[in-house]
Amino acid sequence: VSSIRAMLFEDIFDVKDIDPDGKKFERVSRLFCDSESFKMDLILDVNTQLYPVSLGDKFRLLVTTSLREDGMPDDGDYLSTDQSPSLADAFEYVMYGKVYRIEGDDGPGDSGRLAAYISYGGLLMRLQGDANNLHGFEVDLNVYLLMKKLAF
Repeated sequence: VSSIRAMLFEDIFDVKDIDPDGKKFERVSRLFCDSESFKMDLILDVNTQLYPVSLGDKFRLLVTTSLREDGMPDDGDYLSTDQSPSLADAFEYVMYGKVYRIEGDDGPGDSGRLAAYISYGGLLMRLQGDANNLHGFEVDLNVYLLMKKLAF
């Protein structure tokens, strides 16, 4: 198992809209984002009390099955006393969750598009776009989401 295999998706996203249907929870915002390289659409709930996000922000997003730099599987337990290097060290916001749905577009002209739905303890994410970019996503797969804002 290599780190390439552990990493499911990575791209840079632009925040295009925040809470377009109104704010539902005091500490959570729903971000609507577009990716730069793979033309993916992202809807992501973020705890904005812990990690404030503004319209127009750019961030690097990584979805992976392991925080270990060598890509070996981990047990999903986070220990702040663990001194071994972690992918999380290079990011500002990390969540752990589970893929709960994979959906394909059956509409004409939209063939080859998929959407992966992930719940991070109730904070939801939908990553949608070309099926080739979502080939590692499977229902019931546990994943980490890692984010880091970019200066531009």
